[in-house]
Amino acid sequence: MSYDLIVIGTGPGGYVCAIRAAQLGLKTAVVEKRSTFGGTCLNVGCIPSKALLHASELFEEAGHSFAKMGIGVGTPKLDLKAMMAFKDQGVEGNTKGVEFLLKKNKVDTFIGTGRIAAAGKVEVKGADGKTQTLETKSIVIATGSDVARLKGIDIDEKRIVSSTGALALDKVPEKLLVVGAGVIGLELGSVWRRLGAQVTVVEFVDGILPGMDSEVRKQAQRLFEKQGMAFKLSSKVTAVDTSGKKLKATIEPAKGGAAETLEADVVLVSIGRVPFTDGLGLKEAGVTLDERGRVKVDHYYATNVPGIWAIGDVIAGPMLAHKAEDEGVAVAEILVGQAGHVNYDAIPNVVYTYPEIATVGKSEDELKAAGVAYNAGKFPMTANGRAKVNMTSEGFVKILADAKTDRVLGVQLVCADAGNMIAEAALAMEFGASAEDIARTCHAHPTLPEAVKEAAMAVAKRAIHM
Repeated sequence: MSYDLIVIGTGPGGYVCAIRAAQLGLKTAVVEKRSTFGGTCLNVGCIPSKALLHASELFEEAGHSFAKMGIGVGTPKLDLKAMMAFKDQGVEGNTKGVEFLLKKNKVDTFIGTGRIAAAGKVEVKGADGKTQTLETKSIVIATGSDVARLKGIDIDEKRIVSSTGALALDKVPEKLLVVGAGVIGLELGSVWRRLGAQVTVVEFVDGILPGMDSEVRKQAQRLFEKQGMAFKLSSKVTAVDTSGKKLKATIEPAKGGAAETLEADVVLVSIGRVPFTDGLGLKEAGVTLDERGRVKVDHYYATNVPGIWAIGDVIAGPMLAHKAEDEGVAVAEILVGQAGHVNYDAIPNVVYTYPEIATVGKSEDELKAAGVAYNAGKFPMTANGRAKVNMTSEGFVKILADAKTDRVLGVQLVCADAGNMIAEAALAMEFGASAEDIARTCHAHPTLPEAVKEAAMAVAKRAIHM
């Protein structure tokens, strides 16, 4: 079997790359180790977590907000088995959708573990142990990432779980200990807190969501604490005793000091993700990795070995599905001589908690560190008419613009529907818009995105509704 391109991995980066390559006339195949397509994102990541986030939000809303709006439903009853079935149904629909798209675009599919036997050769080992070798002009590595693990703490996906196990618990834990206050820990912690768990989050640094804008981090933590989540910051989990009916986690100050013990029914380890390159044969093929185990590529996603490329979580940059998708399109276009390109200054990042948190571009911390002069415009959601009547008035919108040119450098949102609202900001930055451009763009009333317009007006100190 000979191809123009073989993509190893069918996560968002891999399947999008394959489809775009096929659209451009390349004879394309994909290799996938799972029996279903879509990678971590569709199978055990983005999609199932959003299903549970949505369902748990409605569960909490029915129990706490409906009565205020004149809707009498009584106390909602949780059917966790049915909720998990709802989640699984959504996963199945999405993975089958990718299968359909690959078939529609005439992309050949091979189920099995892929290994680069040499430049231009991919070996596929099936579940039955049989192997076949495919020939190709180009190979794209899109194998994604795996959960990062804590030394000495074994994940069994039953009591000590990664995000995968946390999406499939068969009962609500009385006490859930989350290790890591990043995106995954906060999202899944939110799900189980809404469904009745007592949630404590342990974070090594002195605040949640490391790397995000300081004001966003502080506001978000305050809101999560108000909802009932507890945080132990500047702390680390050094051991988990599994011998008893309850788990006993040993927690120490990050800089050293006296340890304490916390009991939990489930411990969720969510300290990040690491690139997945096991079994790919990269060392034998001569592909260079960086100090963090990521595949090193140039500006065109090419590795040091001619004919081998890499995209997504397996290379440097934010581990985001949409980043991988854009890189997949870019490398496919580069392969046919087009100018594939990704603007890394306009990649949005979203935390799907309630309220949602969304950012794009630079934070105030980054601009200050770089010595960039900027003006900030901030608008509170308490002053937005639609947010008021929807009872979703927590949070704010902040726009950072260059002090000289007024060009938008960064946008931060903490509010309901921030994940959708950030698209406007990303589009504005992609086209080099100024804060005034956003301020002079007519926004429908009454809507939450009016807060983006008001924040843009506030950059020039001319907001109307505050």
